[in-house]
Amino acid sequence: MTSKKLVNSVAGCADDTLAGLVACDPNLQLLQGHRVALRSDLDSLKGRVALLSGGGSGHEPAHAGFIGKGMLTGVIAGAVFTSPAVGSILAAIRAVAQAGTVGTLLIVKNYTGDRLNFGLAREQARAEGIPVEMVVIGDDSAFTVLKKAGRRGLCGTVLIHKVAGALAEAGVGLEEITKRVSTVAKAMGTLGVSLSSCSVPGSKPTFELSADEVELGLGIHGEAGVHRIKMATADEIVRLMLDHMTNTSNASHVPVQPGSSVVMMVNNLGGLSFLELGIIADAAVRSLEGHGVKIARALVGTFMSALEMPGFSLTLLLVDEPLLKLIDAETTAAAWPNVAKVYVTGRKRSRAAPTEPQEAPGSTTAGGSASKQMALVLERVCTTLLGLEEHLNALDRAAGDGDCGTTHSRAARAIQGWLKEGPPPASPAQLLSKLSILLLEKMGGSSGALYGLFLTAAAQPLKAKTDLPAWSAAMDAGLEAMQKYGKAAPGDRTMLDSLWAAGQELQAWKSPGADLFQALTKAVKSWGHHCTHRLKKSFSLMPEMTDAMDRERMEAPKKTWMGLRRLRSHRDAQGRRKMAKPRNHCGHKGGRTLLYCM
Repeated sequence: MTSKKLVNSVAGCADDTLAGLVACDPNLQLLQGHRVALRSDLDSLKGRVALLSGGGSGHEPAHAGFIGKGMLTGVIAGAVFTSPAVGSILAAIRAVAQAGTVGTLLIVKNYTGDRLNFGLAREQARAEGIPVEMVVIGDDSAFTVLKKAGRRGLCGTVLIHKVAGALAEAGVGLEEITKRVSTVAKAMGTLGVSLSSCSVPGSKPTFELSADEVELGLGIHGEAGVHRIKMATADEIVRLMLDHMTNTSNASHVPVQPGSSVVMMVNNLGGLSFLELGIIADAAVRSLEGHGVKIARALVGTFMSALEMPGFSLTLLLVDEPLLKLIDAETTAAAWPNVAKVYVTGRKRSRAAPTEPQEAPGSTTAGGSASKQMALVLERVCTTLLGLEEHLNALDRAAGDGDCGTTHSRAARAIQGWLKEGPPPASPAQLLSKLSILLLEKMGGSSGALYGLFLTAAAQPLKAKTDLPAWSAAMDAGLEAMQKYGKAAPGDRTMLDSLWAAGQELQAWKSPGADLFQALTKAVKSWGHHCTHRLKKSFSLMPEMTDAMDRERMEAPKKTWMGLRRLRSHRDAQGRRKMAKPRNHCGHKGGRTLLYCM
């Protein structure tokens, strides 16, 4: 079965992709009548060496993405995975020669078709009196015993483009460039791995792998590799690849030793996510540095792909300072990354976390009856939430992803763990701030963020005062923050509705002589009976919410109402409320601790 591809036609896809690249890059031009892309400023190259490369299409951004000042002069493209035509190669050579260049270097990957076609075009051009040289790049480190055909040309070819381009831009002659890049190519190796194959447009996959296999040492045209290994972690696969590439018993190994400096390329073969690419890069850096290898530069991205192949290749190039300067030289090539000109190894990769603001003396005072009472209240709340975990999950399954209870239990356990570390702050503002941080870090999800927003904002009015008007203002601030960032409004049938209804009743606390319990009683009644059970879904809940679920949801407010009645069961001689023990674990430090209970 052929895979789906977004093309206009199988026959024209190579022409279309090159046309699209040129259309979007004013620095490029097409050579009429040929599948050739050239720099649009050819006339500026008079007296310099031209660099041409190419091969089959399907390896994008190679090679046309590397045309530009400081890299390639032009590229000749073939059909997908097919060597370019001799006539087009010769036309490109003639074009750059007629623009006034003093010679042309052909940079060719080591594949039979490419060697033959570029070689034939070179001979024809030389017969016309055009000075042309050719270097064949073979950087494949897969085969431990070299075959007659030599090592295949892979992603390391892009580094040769860069080195040759920097030399040509500096005005170095054809013979010297040829000699130097040939030397560089011998100090380089590449190894690829893939989770599955790729498929040429209109064709079936080039090979098949079982679900638990990966192909090691494959080529960029879907050719089979040297081993099929079992699926493993990114760390394990990268370590295996680097061991293979640097093993001295491997005839195509890279002679890397502790203390060596390398340029490392992590190349996406086309189908890997950026997430995976970052994981692989991290594994490669750790593995190389663990063996004492210094990473001078790290290039991570898509440089030479194999259509949609879900795999990657690693390239190592041994470098010294002169070679590194050529790698660092400026280029306008669109596909070359903007790499910092500093060593990867030895660079400080993290910085200390910011210090928390200094708190005012006494603001975090713990201990005393209020702090102990608060700890008991929080512990009881947490125990209740843990007991309701499955019940809340069951309610959530009909309207969401079924993790409401789990999320709140995670928060409850985090608070319990925090309480074991010591008594909570006695200051209401500090308490809410600490709980906010804890829920943001440990609870997770939207609930953690919303509770964190509410508590963070609510803590601000309580820094100056903790009387009843301040608590009402705290409720207002928390609700405002939830609406601002959560984008829900009262009536949208979210967690905001209950809090909003309670907040409206707590406005009474702003009046002189407000009665604490009267306002709390109305707030709980409003929360339980008048805020959500008649609302229609308009924000986030699923329309499948049933009447039975509505009835279940009503039980929690009723229980809270009964708890409030128990809190009012005793009064002292001054009319202050006392807590019934052991039913409620709160003291009677005025209104403060009662507010904590709510």
